[in-house]
Amino acid sequence: MKNLEETLENALENIQEDRSVTKELLQDLMKYLAVTDERHREVGSIAAKYVETLQRSNEQLVKIASLMQKSKPSSFEFSSEDKNQLYDLINDDKDADEE
Repeated sequence: MKNLEETLENALENIQEDRSVTKELLQDLMKYLAVTDERHREVGSIAAKYVETLQRSNEQLVKIASLMQKSKPSSFEFSSEDKNQLYDLINDDKDADEE
């Protein structure tokens, strides 16, 4: 379990570093693109690759968050009273909507 957490933490750090570098490169590229429309044709596909990299890192972050959540036992649980109160609140809202 400890090894998994360390690996996930390391992966998270790497993703954050990669995102930081990619954002810097994309910002520089956007400054370059802002000069003329011709530059869009010249390096537009590179900008698209940077955006794709950020999108993939978003997916990786979601997967890591899911794995980290699964690796930790859940200590949260609704009591019977909490469940009844939620049920009552839902029914009250439902009745108010119908009026």
